[in-house]
Amino acid sequence: MTEAVVDDIVAVLPPLLNALEALGFFQRHLHPPAFASVMNTIGTPDEALHVARGAIGEWPEQFAGLRSRIDGACNEALAAFAGIREVERGNGDLVAVFRALRHLPRAQEALYPLSVQFPPVSSFFLNAANRENEDLLARLESGASEDTGIFHDHNEPGSRGGFSVYVPEYYTPDRAMPLVVALHGGSGNGRGFLWSWLRDARSLGAILVAPTATGQTWALMGDDADTPNLMRIVETVRSRWSIDASRMLLTGMSDGGTFSYVTGLDGASPFTHLAPVSATFHPLMAEMADAARLQGLPIFITHGKLDWMFPVQTARQTQAALSAAGADVTYREIDDLSHTYPREINAELLEWLNGE
Repeated sequence: MTEAVVDDIVAVLPPLLNALEALGFFQRHLHPPAFASVMNTIGTPDEALHVARGAIGEWPEQFAGLRSRIDGACNEALAAFAGIREVERGNGDLVAVFRALRHLPRAQEALYPLSVQFPPVSSFFLNAANRENEDLLARLESGASEDTGIFHDHNEPGSRGGFSVYVPEYYTPDRAMPLVVALHGGSGNGRGFLWSWLRDARSLGAILVAPTATGQTWALMGDDADTPNLMRIVETVRSRWSIDASRMLLTGMSDGGTFSYVTGLDGASPFTHLAPVSATFHPLMAEMADAARLQGLPIFITHGKLDWMFPVQTARQTQAALSAAGADVTYREIDDLSHTYPREINAELLEWLNGE
């Protein structure tokens, strides 16, 4: 690698990673009444990234692939900020914010393959508690094999019914891993939602599957085309990788969390644990659920006190209804959480799944 290329990478990676961390903070703390204060907290990391991105010079042809990755990550991060800044200037609404945030997982997808070459990138894709974990870092050094890393199965942007998978790079077939199936929110997709969980799956050792609903959102009413598709996806994954059948978690955000109840309370469900996040629940679900299935079923409910879409009282009532029906319910209420995904809960969910 030429000195000029190295200098460019050293100059652009810190502001890029800082910008991505800021976007993650913004996404987690987004609450319509607090929009201005969250913007004030994250500052202007996009300005430093814009300067560093513009200062990258010409690279020799053999580094075209690397350059494409870095350019892609920078451009997607800057596009996310551009969309958010437009709303900050009074042009747009919450829908425009969500649209801008779609660029964040695209930036992470572009950047992730560089984690094996650049330690700061590898550290970025670990949760904070494991960024200095020397044993883990050593196990990640070899990079992905044909059976590890990120895979997409008919899950291109805009498509429906496919899925994305992350298998930790240190996976070996002789050691069964827990499975996390994470369901996106309404109008989302699995390819993007994968990144809500990847850091923790990579840090703590879990195979992660992020499916995409067959329709615009999960089948919460009417014909259920999603449960058969979800079962097909799970069987496909279990046929290729070694999954611990006693540690299979179904979780999801918003509509995805609600569908975790719809499909996960079915008596035929293979999932051993359910963890809906920021979800809604109708008491009839408990009445219609398989009574034997509910007895002792581990369910971890996470909800935010600031949730403006599904008020927190809904989650409190759900806890009571499911506990009364015999489920083993853990309830976590987060004071500063609005209707967004709290990535900080993932490590606790994995500990709970592992019985720790």
